[in-house]
Amino acid sequence: MAAGGSRPLWGHCGRRWSRVMWRCWFPGLCSSWPGSPLGARLLSQKKQALETHFGFETVSEEEKGRKVYQVFEGVAKKYDVMNDAMTLGIHRVWKDMLLQKMHPSPGTHLLDVAGGTGDIAIRFLNYVQAQHRRKQKRQVRAQQNLSWEEIAQKYQNEEDSLGGSHVIVYDINKAMLKTGKQKASAQGYTAGLSWVLGDAEELPFDDDKFDFYTIGFGIRNVTHMDRALQEAHRVLKPGGQFLCLEFSHVDNTFISRLYDLYSFQVIPVLGKVIAGDWKSYQYLIESIRLFPSQEEFKEIIEDAGFRKVTYENLTSGIVAIHSGFKL
Repeated sequence: MAAGGSRPLWGHCGRRWSRVMWRCWFPGLCSSWPGSPLGARLLSQKKQALETHFGFETVSEEEKGRKVYQVFEGVAKKYDVMNDAMTLGIHRVWKDMLLQKMHPSPGTHLLDVAGGTGDIAIRFLNYVQAQHRRKQKRQVRAQQNLSWEEIAQKYQNEEDSLGGSHVIVYDINKAMLKTGKQKASAQGYTAGLSWVLGDAEELPFDDDKFDFYTIGFGIRNVTHMDRALQEAHRVLKPGGQFLCLEFSHVDNTFISRLYDLYSFQVIPVLGKVIAGDWKSYQYLIESIRLFPSQEEFKEIIEDAGFRKVTYENLTSGIVAIHSGFKL
């Protein structure tokens, strides 16, 4: 009986002794238990680190990825029409200016991330094709002894019409890529064009592979912007250029007020009427408002390793083209 009675006492003393010894030998560890103040702070910080914004709503990182996917899956078929309606067609000018800033030459390799419906990719193909034809004309002028057959062959060689240029349209959303493929095929764009499904934060490409990396109206939808930018830096060749076309902060007070009124009162209504989706375009407007300012985003790009980082405001800062080089 004595032995049996002493066991609970020893067990209690043993546990108490164990707690005392843990505190003596590992004082820092004990203070990080969930029940301690430090432990509570650590758990709170971890929770906050796993949270992000979906528009003005605070959600988990996993939930944001799912919600963003659903947004573009729902609007894919009407995406181009809505772009024309929302911007009154000015987005076309912005994208043309992006290509002018890029000024790609024949033989250029481009990765267009969040390329969706292929607007930038198609412009790229048109641009390098025009550049290549101008180059061919200069060569023909320099070689007056060519026969008409040889000249015709130079212009009719479809495989060489891009001078070896190639663009990969990369997007995480299947519906957007499907819409882009259909549009490109209908317009006769097949050569020099590939479509790849994947995440901007984990690019499935080798280091130092591309001459240019573009992302148009897509970076604010990425959950971890820093990871996407680091991946952009990794896959660019030394000397390669990063170009981002994105909605930004208006630099004129009067225009800013009009822009806010139009954005919050008109664009969601257009989304409902044209795409049958109010909430998706409400999110897009909210995500624009939460995007860093031009100077803040410039610093984020620099933190990813880019050099000679600049930006150019378009339409009073409604949109900005950000540029950086891998040096």
